[in-house]
Amino acid sequence: MIVFPAYCRVAIALVLLGAVPSLRAQDHSHASDPTSPSPLSVPLDEATLATLPRTAVAVTAYGETVTCTGIRLSVLLTRAGVLSAEHLRGPALASYVLVTARDGNRVIYSLAELEPTLGNNNVVLVNQCDGKPLPGDSGPLRLIAPGESRPGRWVRQVQSITVVAAP
Repeated sequence: MIVFPAYCRVAIALVLLGAVPSLRAQDHSHASDPTSPSPLSVPLDEATLATLPRTAVAVTAYGETVTCTGIRLSVLLTRAGVLSAEHLRGPALASYVLVTARDGNRVIYSLAELEPTLGNNNVVLVNQCDGKPLPGDSGPLRLIAPGESRPGRWVRQVQSITVVAAP
């Protein structure tokens, strides 16, 4: 097994991002099958988000510590039918989540690193920090990863979350 250093994983991720088909609304009829070949859009509407359990996380970035509340990305993906420990094996382990911001910024997370019985990376889609809605330059939704050493994969102004299944 080859283990790539962090800077190589970032380069590989960027190559993969260039190969992502155009992002468009998708039919969720294949949502329960993580091996589906087409990208699946994850709903981010207020009605969907309001039904999910919230979590609070204290984070420090750029010298400022805040307590933010939101929804674990793994919970959102499970509710959308694209994250399931029983289906996440074999080729499905190469599936990933593409998060896109209004300004075009994009980051990826592998489904395996988000799945609670595998990577269990605590990534949270927040809409409040210190009890207040996020300001316009950060919100209305922001993705944060409190366990990462620096906020390189935090995304302000989240516009879409798309799951791309491995071919």
